[in-house]
Amino acid sequence: MQTAPNLMPIPGHVDPVPVPREAPMQTDGRKSLVGLTREQIRAELEAAGMESKQAKLRAKQLWHWIYNRGATAFETMTDIAKAQHPWLAERFTVERPQVVEAQVSTDGTRKWLLRTAPDSSGAGHDFEMVFIPDADRGTLCVSSQVGCTLNCRFCHTGTMRLVRNLTPGEIVGQVMLARDSLGEWPSQPEGRMLTNIVMMGMGEPLYNFDAVRDALAIVMDGDGLALSKRRITLSTSGVVPMMERAGKEIGVNLAVSLHAVTKEVRDEIVPINRKYGIDELLQACADYPGANNARRITFEYVMLRDKNDSDEDARELVRLIRKYKLPAKVNLIPFNPWPGAVYECSTPERIRSFSSIVFEAGISAPIRTPRGRDIDAACGQLKTSAEKRSRAELDRLAEEKQAALG
Repeated sequence: MQTAPNLMPIPGHVDPVPVPREAPMQTDGRKSLVGLTREQIRAELEAAGMESKQAKLRAKQLWHWIYNRGATAFETMTDIAKAQHPWLAERFTVERPQVVEAQVSTDGTRKWLLRTAPDSSGAGHDFEMVFIPDADRGTLCVSSQVGCTLNCRFCHTGTMRLVRNLTPGEIVGQVMLARDSLGEWPSQPEGRMLTNIVMMGMGEPLYNFDAVRDALAIVMDGDGLALSKRRITLSTSGVVPMMERAGKEIGVNLAVSLHAVTKEVRDEIVPINRKYGIDELLQACADYPGANNARRITFEYVMLRDKNDSDEDARELVRLIRKYKLPAKVNLIPFNPWPGAVYECSTPERIRSFSSIVFEAGISAPIRTPRGRDIDAACGQLKTSAEKRSRAELDRLAEEKQAALG
């Protein structure tokens, strides 16, 4: 497969569309400035014919209006000459992804179905994001791909084929859309509802590394969206070769979708384990830059009835965490059902027993309260299509994805 220069090949059943390294072109010929750095904005202005010195000044102004003020149109940018607004609007856009549908759960969780700008075929692609409000925080669950590279068997998103990677602008655009909805412009660090970001939406972030890194750099920029890296968590199913690089180049909190403590079970429910096994994964966690008792690694563990929820599994989890001397906490996630799922959720009594064993070993193991189940916004439920697939179809898709992963 031919890939663009400096891009990591992305495993998957279909060849993904490479992430653009310049402003993505709209079907109307305009380029989006959302997702670009100051220097990239300046370069785009110069390429469009603006004089170099003026381009540098305008890039600084545009950056402020896009990421600090949340502007969605050039005519609102009051410190840029009115005569220049049409010139910018003819060549560029600062629009967000399109909102196809917005839903609100009975518990206050919000889910958005979003659509990318039309591609060369004239079609946009749908993906989702979720906002979860709590008393002391508000967490936005951000997607990194349309579909998913992997095929975790308990996850609804894992039953989708990978369509393509999201661009930096489409990733940043999710945060900006949430800010729009919450009325949190201009950007400021105090008093906002959106306090945390988790890269736990559709897709595997480390198989879209460059775009995720570049988007989060803008999110963390003090003159941009200004969220601290300590309030951002990147979740991976275990793409071991990219984990150290993520720690060095992104530097946010790490969450690992562990979900099982034996090779047999994890091979089944998180098939990337056949490529990068549990011991290799946990060693990568031990080596993750910046991990310490103040910044613990989170292990996500979905509770599946009679599959990974025994007392023996809990004790093995404790043994593995101790073996690798990991500064860790464990999030126990009651399985969220979806049409066609082949698993059931563990009983509340079984989950409490599992949690108690881990807690008694001195490791935090809270039980996550399911949020947004009534709008299919809970963990593992994100999927933009209501299609139902048979067990045979799911098995076939899993085999195809696994073959692509080697």
